Amino acid sequence: MRNKKETIRKFVSMVNNEEEQGGLWLPNIQRYFIWKKEQIEKLFDSIMREYPIGNFLIWKTKEPVKMRKFIDNYKDGLRLVDFYIPKNNKIKLLVLDGQQRLQSLFIALKGSYNGEELYFNVLSGKEGKEDIKFEFKFLSSDKAKIENGWVKLKDIVFENRTSYAIAKDLIQKINNERKKKLMDDLSEEEIDLIQNNISLIINQFCNSNNPIISYTELDSVDNPEIYTLNEVVEIFIRANSGGTPLSKSDLMFSLLTANWEDVEEDLTTFLEDLNGTAFAFERDFVLKTSLILIGAGAKYDVMKFRKEENLKRLQDNWEEIKKSIKEIKDFLCKYTFIRDDKALPSYLALIPLIYFIYKYPEKWKNSNKEALAKWLTRVLLTGAFSGSSDTLLDALIRKINEKGDFDIDAINTEIMNRGRTINISEDSLLDTYYGDKKLYLIFALWYQDVSFKPAYEGNLPWVDHIFPQSKLKEVKVINPETGRKIMKYKWWDRDQIANLMLLSAEENRDEKRDKSPEEWLEDKGDEYFEIHLIPRNKELWKIENFEKFVEERRKLIVDKFKEIGLIT
Repeated sequence: MRNKKETIRKFVSMVNNEEEQGGLWLPNIQRYFIWKKEQIEKLFDSIMREYPIGNFLIWKTKEPVKMRKFIDNYKDGLRLVDFYIPKNNKIKLLVLDGQQRLQSLFIALKGSYNGEELYFNVLSGKEGKEDIKFEFKFLSSDKAKIENGWVKLKDIVFENRTSYAIAKDLIQKINNERKKKLMDDLSEEEIDLIQNNISLIINQFCNSNNPIISYTELDSVDNPEIYTLNEVVEIFIRANSGGTPLSKSDLMFSLLTANWEDVEEDLTTFLEDLNGTAFAFERDFVLKTSLILIGAGAKYDVMKFRKEENLKRLQDNWEEIKKSIKEIKDFLCKYTFIRDDKALPSYLALIPLIYFIYKYPEKWKNSNKEALAKWLTRVLLTGAFSGSSDTLLDALIRKINEKGDFDIDAINTEIMNRGRTINISEDSLLDTYYGDKKLYLIFALWYQDVSFKPAYEGNLPWVDHIFPQSKLKEVKVINPETGRKIMKYKWWDRDQIANLMLLSAEENRDEKRDKSPEEWLEDKGDEYFEIHLIPRNKELWKIENFEKFVEERRKLIVDKFKEIGLIT
């Protein structure tokens, strides 16, 4: 590991440039460039203020990993696949940490942002505007008025003349343009400001005696035994843990696409078709499921996608893998009350069923789908696959293979043997609160026997409080210790399932709003009370009887789920 320094001008010149130490590139495990132009402008203000801009982490390697060029001319809607370059065994420098900053520097000094280039106002810097002292703006050439001090930054940074010569020439150009516009010449104070700003730019961006770019180089060329691929991946994960989280599947996918280039576009299309507007299957899920289906186990290991036998199994069985995952989506829609992502607390619970479909297609075809749907509902409601579930998944796969079938009793025994439950208790049902993903599945089951389309209008269930939060918050009691008035009903009182119902978008937005139950329920009929499990005693609809209302409604909810057969 070496700590190095370089000037901004030199560092940016290394980007996408094989002749400069192999060039700086981005490994495919890096995410998209997400900075907005305002963030880039602010970065340059920080540089001019001589603020530190952080360390970069660089991997020097000959590893033939998939990589891409940095973007020079950024435009909304760019596709990263257009920037991929062929794998090679040449020495190169891959940026593991600092992509957003270096990409910003490169766009500003070598390219453009949506057709605009970065300009610097050489008359700024005297007084700050809010949190900005030095003005940098991405502008089109027709809006960058030199008479007002706007000059293209790259024209200064990549000049080879002295700061004095650059400033002198610039001052003359500004004055000439001002004469044409019948404006006053630059004042002595403005001339001094320009000279100081140009001198500062040269010092901050170009001065080899003041290299402000600091980077740590992991050298796998001279030290291959220290910085192995696995070590570098682990360093990368830790270095990026404070920013946008990166899952190991991102890294594994990069290794996969390095040897199977067609899979990226194919997987993207597959996910789009699979999800439509309702579900949220992710690449992580597909990759994890694929490993299990080919017999590689549930645990993530970066090197799994580098093993030739795994890669061959994936390629040979890819169409069947996709078909099996697609089959589970169809199963959800046909046999369960899970119609979208809102009602699916855990996608991992689907994997044993997908494996059954994949490994034993004939038995799946003739299986009791209603029983399997009930099993899935139960494990989703009990959270059987929450937390660390890799060992559980591996155990269930072994059990399916051992039985040659999806034996629900054997599967359930395996789940319980690992300290997890498949039993839904009254308490676990009633201890469900607003915002809990399990809530949407409960409501999906709750309203299954009625034509209650509002539950999935626009694929977004509308959950609302029967007793409005605003009104419950107004109820105060005296704190016996302090003598002060405090809120009587805490969030767990207000947000409990016994105070929640589903409404259509129109009802929720335009009709109910903050109406009390007394007002909202007054004109409702028995069918409405039956659907929503509302106690019919109107006295319970009063705010002072909130606790009695909740007590009665909890009984109705429990009775409903006993009737469904999910509580025994």
